[in-house]
Amino acid sequence: MSPQQSVAAVVVLAAGQGTRMRSTTPKVLHELGGRSMLGHVLAATAPLAAGTTLVVVGSGREAVEEHLAAVAPDARAVVQEEQRGSGHAAQVALEAVPDLEGPVLVVNGDSPLLTTGTLAALVAAHHEAGSVFTVLTAEVGDPTGLGRIVRGEDGAPRAIVEEKDATAQQRAIREVNAGVYVANAATLRRVLAGLSTDNAQGEQYLTDALAPLVEGGAPVAAVAAQDPVDVLGCNDQRELAARRRTLNDRVLDALMVAGVTVVDPATTWVDVTASVLPGARLLPGVQLHGTTTVAAGAAVGPDTTLTDCTVGEGATVVRTHATGAEIGPGAAVGPFSYLRPGTRLAARSKVGAFVETKNAVVGEGSKVPHLSYVGDATIGRGANIGAATVFVNYDGVAKHHTTIGDAVRVGSDTMLVAPVTVGDGAYTAAGSVITQDVPPGAMGVARAKQRNVAGWVGRRRPGSAAAQAAAAATAAAAEDPAGSRPAGDAPDRPADPEATHEQ
Repeated sequence: MSPQQSVAAVVVLAAGQGTRMRSTTPKVLHELGGRSMLGHVLAATAPLAAGTTLVVVGSGREAVEEHLAAVAPDARAVVQEEQRGSGHAAQVALEAVPDLEGPVLVVNGDSPLLTTGTLAALVAAHHEAGSVFTVLTAEVGDPTGLGRIVRGEDGAPRAIVEEKDATAQQRAIREVNAGVYVANAATLRRVLAGLSTDNAQGEQYLTDALAPLVEGGAPVAAVAAQDPVDVLGCNDQRELAARRRTLNDRVLDALMVAGVTVVDPATTWVDVTASVLPGARLLPGVQLHGTTTVAAGAAVGPDTTLTDCTVGEGATVVRTHATGAEIGPGAAVGPFSYLRPGTRLAARSKVGAFVETKNAVVGEGSKVPHLSYVGDATIGRGANIGAATVFVNYDGVAKHHTTIGDAVRVGSDTMLVAPVTVGDGAYTAAGSVITQDVPPGAMGVARAKQRNVAGWVGRRRPGSAAAQAAAAATAAAAEDPAGSRPAGDAPDRPADPEATHEQ
């Protein structure tokens, strides 16, 4: 950051109640695009490399201070005990740094679309003009509710008038105050000390700082933002939704320019904290939250939500909900899979339809194709987990781990009661409840021999559709004994892989 774009301090005004949000959440903590409004403002100001960042807090101060410690631990919270306007808030901030000298950037904490470029341009203009007070403005189609910039015949700013205090002529002005200022610290201290509360709100307006400087002949300036959207604030839930859409459109536009395929931008949402590399493909209904990263060649969606996940090159993730999962290169997930934190899928592994995983490692080339729960487990390379397998990891008090070796074949409908290990190359018979370790190369069989009770339906369910069907089948078998096996006379079946395991 060059000297012409730097500031001595940043002051973020974040003490307001935000009553129009109709929410118990402090206004500046409402989220969009993966950050709070306050977080977006701090992210925009951070590259200015200010020596000090002060955040004025008031309403909901405990929650705001806690959030501030998490997202910007180097910033300093300054408490405005009584909310008496923006001018008073800025004054409280400067009182916390009595020795501060140089330019101070003052921004509102509810302007989530502010960009570093817009702020840097404002600071540069302030330095170039030799101004002591510079205000950021914007030309808007509908200025309702916003402070107007009143300029003199020479085009220089003369005053900022809040709408409630404006005349009919002033309300027709479309150039509005963006709520962002750069001022020399000494000048700002002096003018804030003299602010009046003689206005519609009975508050000390920071906007009133401009007029006395003009009257005193001090050099002031007003700089229009190149993109008026940057300065849009957020006062209620409708505006918050609109800012979300604008922010998301910006994110998706940047991704598409970089080479990411976004099939349907209207239904695709990507947080500013997520990363999608060129060559990736996002299908309709995708949401990428938190620190999610998607590598080149990967395809995500449709209808997929990933939070804090990693998707490797060439992986496919279809109709899946995942949090804190690592999906390796060439892996396949879904449809209708649920990956919980701690899931790690190695290269070319598969987690299929209606499978839930948690704290599970699935080895290279291994498959959990469908209808299974894999919790607290390690699965080796080249293993296959049959349909309806459950890793029974919880005994009601503690979680236990299951280890599946390389090239293992777990039969369909197997219960693996942890802690248990199935060795390399071993099999389990379908329908088994495995409670003891299965040695490498062995077949684990844990099920009772089938017993058929002949004639049960006719005796216990007489007259039912089942009884009628059974009677008809019995009669047909009696007429053609050579072509039918008597009901209830099923032969024993061997416990071998071909007969017991779903490949």
